[in-house]
Amino acid sequence: MGKTKKTKKQPFKKYIQWMWRLFFIGLVGFGLLFGGAALEWYGPMPDLQQLENPRTNLATQIISSDGIILGKYYLDDNRTPITYEELPQNMVKALIATEDERFYEHAGIDWKGTLRAFAYLGKRGGASTISQQLARQIFVGVRSRNKVKAVLQKAQEWVIAVQLEQRYTKNEILSLYLNKYDFGYQADGVRSAAKIFFNKTPQTLSLEESATLVGMLKNSSLYNPIRRKELVKERRNIVFQQMVRNELITEEEKDSLSQLPITITYTPESHREGLATYFRAYLKEFMDDWIANNPKPDGTKHSLYRDGLRIFTTIDSRMQAKGEAAVEAHMKNLQKEFFKQNTRRANPTAPFLDLREGEIDTLLERTAYRTERWRKMRLAGIGKEDILASFYEKVPMRVFSWKGERDTIMTPMDSIRYYKHFLRASLMSMEPQSGHIKTWVGGFNYKHFQYDQVKQGRRQIGSTFKPFLYATAIDQLKLSPCDSLPDALFCIEPMKHGNIDAWCPKNSGDKYGRTRTLKNALANSVNTVSARIMDLVGPRPVINLARKMGITSNLPAVPSIALGTPDISLFEMVGAYSTFANQGIYVKPVVITRIEDKNGRALYEVVPETQDVLSHEAAYVTVNLLQGVTKAGSGARLRHAGLEKTSYVYQNVITGYPYIFENPIAGKTGTTQNQSDGWFMGMVPNLATGVWVGGEDRSVHFKDIAFGQGATMALPIWAGYMKELYQDSDLRISTENFLGPENLSIPIECEELDEDGAVVKTKPKADLDALGF
Repeated sequence: MGKTKKTKKQPFKKYIQWMWRLFFIGLVGFGLLFGGAALEWYGPMPDLQQLENPRTNLATQIISSDGIILGKYYLDDNRTPITYEELPQNMVKALIATEDERFYEHAGIDWKGTLRAFAYLGKRGGASTISQQLARQIFVGVRSRNKVKAVLQKAQEWVIAVQLEQRYTKNEILSLYLNKYDFGYQADGVRSAAKIFFNKTPQTLSLEESATLVGMLKNSSLYNPIRRKELVKERRNIVFQQMVRNELITEEEKDSLSQLPITITYTPESHREGLATYFRAYLKEFMDDWIANNPKPDGTKHSLYRDGLRIFTTIDSRMQAKGEAAVEAHMKNLQKEFFKQNTRRANPTAPFLDLREGEIDTLLERTAYRTERWRKMRLAGIGKEDILASFYEKVPMRVFSWKGERDTIMTPMDSIRYYKHFLRASLMSMEPQSGHIKTWVGGFNYKHFQYDQVKQGRRQIGSTFKPFLYATAIDQLKLSPCDSLPDALFCIEPMKHGNIDAWCPKNSGDKYGRTRTLKNALANSVNTVSARIMDLVGPRPVINLARKMGITSNLPAVPSIALGTPDISLFEMVGAYSTFANQGIYVKPVVITRIEDKNGRALYEVVPETQDVLSHEAAYVTVNLLQGVTKAGSGARLRHAGLEKTSYVYQNVITGYPYIFENPIAGKTGTTQNQSDGWFMGMVPNLATGVWVGGEDRSVHFKDIAFGQGATMALPIWAGYMKELYQDSDLRISTENFLGPENLSIPIECEELDEDGAVVKTKPKADLDALGF
């Protein structure tokens, strides 16, 4: 009996012993597993500095003057961090309810969830806390498919999660997690995701939008709202169910929200798309130069793509959007007319005029040499003849059209000729008093036309140069807008003012024979009067004035510059014209106010550069002359109405007419030879704006001046832009008079003109009589 009882007790005792052994083995193994992770047996662990400053690539932000992110510079990570306070609370609640219900209760590891996961082998949900997921994202990396390695990685996550909890507050962990997650489509972090998927800031996301992003956290590749909307909707509704479970919304709210469709407003943050693309391309060049010349204190260079710099620009996003819209509206309309006039039947050499076929072939080949296709083939070691031959082989391609991109098959050489058909345009606005550039439109589609016509492009400026000539005469000779000169053929003799041959400019339309005031002559771009003024002052003082007003382009010291023969950029012209509106003081145009590092420390702040160029009186008198252009000259269509009923051009080409502006406007149109370039420079007291329109090549132009003049090609863009600016009172665009000097010694109120613009009665000043006029 005794032996039998002893025999029965021994198996039970052994069972208990084995249980304790297994328990201690498990405990030791558990300790070794996590102790080994802490001791870096399975791989390097982050040190204290890395934990407190986790390395994350941060995109550089380009911020408008009104606080909008215009774009970013990044390579792989389009990430812009935000604080916990900037997170929408509906997203925070949805995140905790879905991913980590006991987030505020544990210290990095949810033991209850872990035991449940072990007991049910993960079938009733995982056990990874938000802190563990963050540890994996920042330090551990993608889970290995090797089961042993996966267990070791899990141990590392646990240790790092506990360390993170010791060094960060719960709210900081939430913001770190949402800032780090990759939502796909270059949406790195919640701010980029809100912009790319919904075109919103995180703070303005609705509950259903926040729930969509939280649902994507499980697997953004699988739960892809662009490709798998129904699957994403199912996942989003699970988030709603979790919020009901945690008493964050009611059952009724869940039922209502679950019925909503997944609505995506896909807004990719590409360097070639979005607002102010041409400006952003210029800004990158600026930043590259700044980075090269402004190293960090330790001597290393800032990274435009990884350091999270913040560039505060002068661009106003509202004005920029209106500028781009005005350019697009008119160019779409103008291009329609250009295509109509340049069919192969109407123009066999379309889109070119004044060129023979052999010259056209040469022009197209030279353009081919500058293409990206040619550059890449040359880098690949392909010979010139083979490259050129490939330009005559048809290939599939996607090309630009005003009705949207279209897929087609054509030769690269034919595509070059196709793109030559499109007229180009640019617009720039600047505050004369501060030098702040508010709008920069270098073209209408950066993806297909990457040449910036604001600063890169230099074109003949035509009569828009004449105000520099008139301002020189006013400043040096005290001429008045009311002084009169004969409108008759006039020659500057050979060997005078740098001329080799006699210079005898003609008027547009070849009409002469009147006496005109200076105001009337400038308003109507009378070339003979400009020639007489140039003879009075000479080209050198005019060049000196233009240089002081910021024009750096080549200005030959010859009389013909009076008619705008030099090639000058729109950037230079707007800066120079702003001097007139700013009482004769030139302020160098600026695009950046300051640059900050990711912590908000200022790295660069702009210091305005100014120069007194003209007296207040001379500048004001010049502005008065330019006001005459918009009252009774080539810019008068800004004010009148009625011609849309009788004129084909006004009815079909001049976009937005009639405009009927009533406020003071100083402006000047410009048209170059053969209508290759159309300009309009327009100013109100606190904004100077310039517009240029023309073909890529000077041989691409309208045949008729009615269509190709600056008043038709460029002025409508200015008018459409300004009309929209005045619709937004928050922009505070001035409708006031230009401020004149207290004591004006030069008379500006002129005598009456007849209906042809001729002076009825004139009293020339004594000094003009003495000069032989």
